[in-house]
Amino acid sequence: MKSFYLKPKFFDSIKGYKSQQLVKDITAGIIVAIIALPLSIALALASGVEPACGIYTAIFAGFTVSLLGGSSVQIAGPTAAFATVVAGIVATQGMNGLILATIMAGLLLIIMGVCKLGSLIKYIPKTITIGFTSGIAVTILVGQIKDFLGLQYAAGVKPIETIEKITANLEAISTFSWQALLVGLVSLAILILYPKVEKRIPPSLIAVVVGAVMVKLLPGLDRGVFTIGELYTIPSGFPALTIGALEINGSTLMAALPSAVTIAVLAAIESLLSCVVADGMVNDRHNSNAELTAQGLGNIFSVLFGGIPATGAIARTAANVKNGGRSPVSGMVHSVVLLLVLLFLMPYAGLIPMPTIAAILFVVAYNMSEWRKFVGVCKNDHKLDVLILVLTFVLTVVFDLVVAIAVGMVLALLLRRIKVEKDA
Repeated sequence: MKSFYLKPKFFDSIKGYKSQQLVKDITAGIIVAIIALPLSIALALASGVEPACGIYTAIFAGFTVSLLGGSSVQIAGPTAAFATVVAGIVATQGMNGLILATIMAGLLLIIMGVCKLGSLIKYIPKTITIGFTSGIAVTILVGQIKDFLGLQYAAGVKPIETIEKITANLEAISTFSWQALLVGLVSLAILILYPKVEKRIPPSLIAVVVGAVMVKLLPGLDRGVFTIGELYTIPSGFPALTIGALEINGSTLMAALPSAVTIAVLAAIESLLSCVVADGMVNDRHNSNAELTAQGLGNIFSVLFGGIPATGAIARTAANVKNGGRSPVSGMVHSVVLLLVLLFLMPYAGLIPMPTIAAILFVVAYNMSEWRKFVGVCKNDHKLDVLILVLTFVLTVVFDLVVAIAVGMVLALLLRRIKVEKDA
């Protein structure tokens, strides 16, 4: 296996593996699991699926990518980048469409890895990646205003697009709940201020606990604040295979194909970007083709067991490194810990207030917005680069990621041709 181009990093990492590193990897895996728990639930809800789906994703995709992937420290699971994409698929094609699209995306990722296409991702211009990442951040933020303010939509109102959500929020403003806003503001304050004082315990976990205690114990708050358990079914136990209930025919496959391409491209970009960041943190070099193959398998296993699309999570990967994780063992431990939570503690997730989930996603949206890079491009880059950036951003917010990336790539190719002709 020495020269095999899809060789997982796991096999290199276990050579000379010592007990001291095992302790560090286990510790890092537990800490990352604590961070991932509320995030996985929040991202599942932002994606329009049941809260447990996020946990399933972190377990099955996370374990698979750590075991078979091309990075020593990559942590995979549900990410904010997929939230709006998944929500759109679920709203228009249902869970059947999401499962089919993700399986097809997984197969595309495997093909990309086998065909050694991992290095091609670096040719996607930064203006496009910054544009759609910032656009996704805005759509996530807008999507959480409803729960942060405790708004209640009229019967039959189920907005999908960002503009539709803004309109629905304005129409429902009379249902505003001061109790929900109070819980949301307290949660947001904890998420922003707590890390300045104490860094060992994840602020999202503190916010979840404080929010649940507020709703449970403070008089009057329970009347104006919905919790996860009041809106969703909270299952526990090992998830069942979903393949038996799938409706597979020519029309469902064709309908799912554009979404599959979107998921595959986004998973490839996000995962390999995360690998590059991780390489710099641990002075290592990832295997991009092995990573793509593992991401493909991870996505397939995820949806077969009730999860959603997954990719490398930069924030959780960084947390893994900072807490001593140096081998794929830490990522595997993170998934096992989440499995134990699923089996024994999942019902307690029903106590989490929806405004707290919204506050967590506000912070996630801010952290992924890349607004500094956005401003930097606008100030320093060529006017045509700025045009591509802004157009990709606007198209992501107003339409969807497929349109944004397609238009952005066409404009980027035209820009390159203009520059070549100008230099000639």
